[in-house]
Amino acid sequence: MDKQTVLNETHRQMGARMVPFGGWDMPVHYGSQLEEHHAVRRDAGLFDVCHMTVVDLRGDRVRSFLQRLLANDVDKLKTAGRALYSCMLRNDGGVIDDLIVYFVSDGWFRMVVNASTTDKDLAWIDEQAAAFAVQVTPRLDLGMIAVQGPNARSKAGPLLPEGLRAPAMELKPFSAAHAGEWFVGRTGYTGEDGFELMLPERETPGLWRALAEAGVQPCGLGSRDTLRLEAGMNLYGNDMDETRSPLESGLAWTVAWDPAERDFIGRAALEKQRAAGSLPRFVGLVLEGKGVLRDHQKLYDGEREVGEITSGGFSPTLERSIAMARVSADSGATLDVDIRGRRLPVRRVKMPFARNGKVCIEL
Repeated sequence: MDKQTVLNETHRQMGARMVPFGGWDMPVHYGSQLEEHHAVRRDAGLFDVCHMTVVDLRGDRVRSFLQRLLANDVDKLKTAGRALYSCMLRNDGGVIDDLIVYFVSDGWFRMVVNASTTDKDLAWIDEQAAAFAVQVTPRLDLGMIAVQGPNARSKAGPLLPEGLRAPAMELKPFSAAHAGEWFVGRTGYTGEDGFELMLPERETPGLWRALAEAGVQPCGLGSRDTLRLEAGMNLYGNDMDETRSPLESGLAWTVAWDPAERDFIGRAALEKQRAAGSLPRFVGLVLEGKGVLRDHQKLYDGEREVGEITSGGFSPTLERSIAMARVSADSGATLDVDIRGRRLPVRRVKMPFARNGKVCIEL
């Protein structure tokens, strides 16, 4: 039986259509995926992300541990509350997971990992943490809600605990504040401003209903996927996985090469890849004409197969089909995609396609 978040019954009472997702019973939409997508780009929407796992890491050597564990460098986090996006790699450079890590205080960092990878993530983290005497605590007692959109913070702010309201509203992007068991990060997965809120499970359904009553649109997985695709944000299992490195997945910017003496897990493999050259390119695509781009469709430069789509779909903001793809380094600017035996032209573009309510490419 699929696992359920603490909001499951609330979703059903509010009319969500529920579907299986990575072993969880989750809402795909509340009636209109299109309306939910536009609500986030134009106003505010809320998402159940309780299936993701909050992990607290504590110990005197926790910073050194994370400098070893992650490809990005947590030593960039000088101020308490700052956050960092990073990949966690295997020794061969493959991506175990992508995640956000928060520097809460000396001796305490908080990490949020993906739902589908939680078990293997925790096993890997526990294995690596032993040498650093770091305590690893999955916070299964916490719920998590994302509130996203240009009006998300103004609508969510008044509903936070009194001692957290002012600090939360003053947060810079990729920063966090906490009070008691409530924790708020100015982070998200939609390309819009907003909060990701972590709070005691018992209080999560009440906050969800209060946000909805304040005019924040409940949203499902469908709009979450089209929003992150438009924003050019990778999805684990589609755009990267254990068989691909960050350098092959448009995530080279998340690898901190300096200082040279920081020997993070996977570094030697990435250095070898980088030295060899001719790595695949991770690109955005726009379909020139009618049709829908889908995951795993093959791409051609003339008669030569040069790659495939990793994530694709219809963009409600652009009103056309878009995709993220991995293609060979020598492939051209205009390619063809095979859609059910038909070859249709696609144009390479620089991502993101849309963020902060605006189209970011030439149409």
